[in-house]
Amino acid sequence: MWSHLPAFLGACLLIAAAPGPSTVLIIRNSLRDRRSGFFTVLGNESGVFLWGLAAALGLTALLDASEVAYDVLRLVGAVVLLGFGAQSLYAARRGGAPAELARPPAEADSAGRCYRAGLLLNLANPKAGIFAMAFLPQFVPAGAPHLATMVLLAAIWAVFEVVYYATYVWGVDRMRAVLARPTVRRRLEQVSGVVLIGLAVRLATDG
Repeated sequence: MWSHLPAFLGACLLIAAAPGPSTVLIIRNSLRDRRSGFFTVLGNESGVFLWGLAAALGLTALLDASEVAYDVLRLVGAVVLLGFGAQSLYAARRGGAPAELARPPAEADSAGRCYRAGLLLNLANPKAGIFAMAFLPQFVPAGAPHLATMVLLAAIWAVFEVVYYATYVWGVDRMRAVLARPTVRRRLEQVSGVVLIGLAVRLATDG
């Protein structure tokens, strides 16, 4: 397996670099503070690992085989994306500052809430499950224990993406002096909202 690791990590890098709803949510929450962004990353990667575990157990094959199951999860995912997009547009309308930022620190978004947001967004995307089922088995060497190797690969994939997306959180934090300006924040919230809603429409209409 270890001889396949460089190729596997290269594939993980290409996957992480492809923009998607998780990337938008991570950047959006990182605008609040570094802690929120990092816990969003942890939630997202927990979802990655769970999809990998489901693929290892053969559970994601049910999504591929059942059109009804896939469509139900696809529509749920679209609703989740719409919700996040609407939150961004509402924050932009309020002047670029999410409602949580106007509260005292004790009432601000908790780490748990950001973690759940990242996890929910990832698990609500059935394409992630189908992709894990197609992606991970390619790197299981002949003769290796299938379940154990798949679980290990899923864990490596999730840890790799934690490190990768942590650079996004760090980058947003380094640019906070610019990004914290009300006009800039409002524009970023607007862009995030439009992108998330667009992705929701695409997911809902893409059978």
